[in-house]
Amino acid sequence: MSDYFGKETPKLGFGLMRLPKKGLHTDIKQVKTMVDMFIEAGFTYFDTAFVYGTSEQDIKKALVERYPRDSYTLATKLNAFMMCHDEKSAKEQFYKSLERTGAGYFDYYFMHAFMENNYTKYDKYHIWDFVKERKAEGLIKHFGFSFHAGPQLLNKLLTEHPEVDFVQLQINYADWNDRGISSRANYEVARKHGKSIVVMEPVKGGKLADPPKEVKKLFQSYAPDMSPASWAIRFVASLDGIITVLSGMSSIAQMEDNLSYMKNFQPLNAEEQKIIREAQKILGKSAEIPCTACHYCTDGCSKQIPIPDIFAAANLQFGNGQTAQAKERYAAIPEGHRASDCIGCKQCERACPQHLKITDFLKQCAEMLG
Repeated sequence: MSDYFGKETPKLGFGLMRLPKKGLHTDIKQVKTMVDMFIEAGFTYFDTAFVYGTSEQDIKKALVERYPRDSYTLATKLNAFMMCHDEKSAKEQFYKSLERTGAGYFDYYFMHAFMENNYTKYDKYHIWDFVKERKAEGLIKHFGFSFHAGPQLLNKLLTEHPEVDFVQLQINYADWNDRGISSRANYEVARKHGKSIVVMEPVKGGKLADPPKEVKKLFQSYAPDMSPASWAIRFVASLDGIITVLSGMSSIAQMEDNLSYMKNFQPLNAEEQKIIREAQKILGKSAEIPCTACHYCTDGCSKQIPIPDIFAAANLQFGNGQTAQAKERYAAIPEGHRASDCIGCKQCERACPQHLKITDFLKQCAEMLG
């Protein structure tokens, strides 16, 4: 099987969805430091999206205005179901992204977050042809799509569109055999079609950076100095056909940790693979809500309920039995925006890449924490 990308590339990508904040705004000074560390370590891949708040503008200040264009690779995404209402407004995202980033062109361009309930929008708005036209103009070097559905749809899309250069998939050891996320099945479909893969959510929105105590103990018994996040990222980076593994870094400390084991990356050995399998068994017993805090669910919420924050509070109790801490964190959420204020419209469930039954979880949280 031959990959589209023939040469070996550094396997760590800087995900720009969760940049550090200073008050309500991005801490550009800290982001600049993180960009410098990343490039100095030999990494080049930066990933943003039109719908990631001010991320595109932030990376212009922290990267594009400070480094030669050929010294980094930049990826962004067009979303045909968020922040647009028709074909014109969907296509305008591309040109706005060019303006916001000042990058001149995009090395990697994605049609964003394909799911069963939205992928036809990209056909309806003729986005496939639009992206191919921009590639022919040289404004896009490579294109593909990011994906949050099952292997049947992925196989259908790759069969109908063999021209895509790569796909972006959610892969991590916790979701590897999960029937809802289908990490392994989707990976195998992509490889069957000869597609290289960009990995998102390798740490499952931070969940695997702070896993249950049993998992931490398992990892520490083998390598006391290695962080839980390192196990998660090295797991996916060890797979064949991986272009890069995106890590949504929010601090200099997270950047330092990732660089410590990815600068001179070593695939997992046989013993480490065995330990990962044990961790998967433990997580199969976990009662935690598997939310990755992507916040797609909150954009259209009429009650402005901070769903990921509520789930994070609940998981303190579910994961480690920290009942008092869970209730304290939940109490900090303003009245009128708590779990009990959910009206059950389920727009959040339609937007959720994890396919969670959010309204059911909110009812559970209201009963447990209210």
